[in-house]
Amino acid sequence: MNLNEYVLANHQTALELLRTLCLIPSPSHHEEKRAAFCKAWLMDHGAKNAFIDEAKNVIYEYNAENDVPVAIFMAHIDTVFPESVPLELTEKDGKWFCPAVGDDTANVALLMLMAAYVANEKPKTNGGIVFVMNSCEEGLGNLKGSRALNARYGKRIEQVISFDGYLDGIVGMAVGSLRYKVTVKTTGGHSFADFGNVNAIERLSAIITELYQYKIPAGSAKTTFNVGTISGGTTVNSIAAQAEMLYEMRSDDYACLMDAKAYFEKILEEFKAEGVDVTAELLGERPCGNKENHDPRQTALLTQCADAVENHFGTRPGVYAGSTDCNIPLANGVPAAAIGLCVGAGEHTRGEWIETESLKAGFKVAAELISARFLPEEKGE
Repeated sequence: MNLNEYVLANHQTALELLRTLCLIPSPSHHEEKRAAFCKAWLMDHGAKNAFIDEAKNVIYEYNAENDVPVAIFMAHIDTVFPESVPLELTEKDGKWFCPAVGDDTANVALLMLMAAYVANEKPKTNGGIVFVMNSCEEGLGNLKGSRALNARYGKRIEQVISFDGYLDGIVGMAVGSLRYKVTVKTTGGHSFADFGNVNAIERLSAIITELYQYKIPAGSAKTTFNVGTISGGTTVNSIAAQAEMLYEMRSDDYACLMDAKAYFEKILEEFKAEGVDVTAELLGERPCGNKENHDPRQTALLTQCADAVENHFGTRPGVYAGSTDCNIPLANGVPAAAIGLCVGAGEHTRGEWIETESLKAGFKVAAELISARFLPEEKGE
């Protein structure tokens, strides 16, 4: 079966696979169940050498032996939802609603089907192809899966395409980030008997107030900061002895990210000088790419991705900066792009949805991008 026939014939198979994947919990750092399913499915569908690496990436290598240059096609299997969150899928008006259905489960399903096609049809290729259902893209996953791939294939990597998100945009520039857990400790005490003792929540609140006085650097770069969670104390009648927050800084420019970091460290040092017991633990660090990336290989890859979406979806997506698995290759000078294969919205919420018909166009987009590695006579056009 040629590739075009395969794509047209397997829409229903894609939906069945997506339904199964959606109901397998897969929080970052705990992707074992979904990884095991993906590996078993790939092996059952011809990819006999599929394996799971030390980072819980599910990998299928095709024509990638020895030192052959490779293109990596990946989609992340982790979600922002803990295993305790019930994953229920509902259908209405041509839409499927389920946590993480579009970010990134639909993309995973289509990538797996493309891996199965290659495994069975065995096309001749220009270099190797590495299919990866990778771990730890979300939040405090800190791109563990992408980092492991870079370590494994290193200078062999010619390009990376991450199938992530929706069809309306392409991430071609990396937003870097720093994520910290900030902890304040005091002696605490009884709210009446020990009134006047330092309250950890109050001191942490004062730190937050100062952090929010930061002046964003002027210029074309976008820099942000955010307190994402805050916790502390024990009861209403206790002076809090400990309080914590998660704080992040992001920027698409390295110098601006370092400026935000310097301000953050300055504020903490000022409170330490006042006698506050405050510590900061780095939980995650995502590198920036080169915002002024004039590498013709990167330009060509972004054009290729935009052309594929326009060819099969009818509109040309914009290119923007984002924080994705592509941060790692982009920071290392490797051409990379993140592109979605479905129409949807509500990512990172319980109400996330996709239009199931959009998977038909997305499947064709994935097929065009992956088959670009096939030799001309193998494309089945």
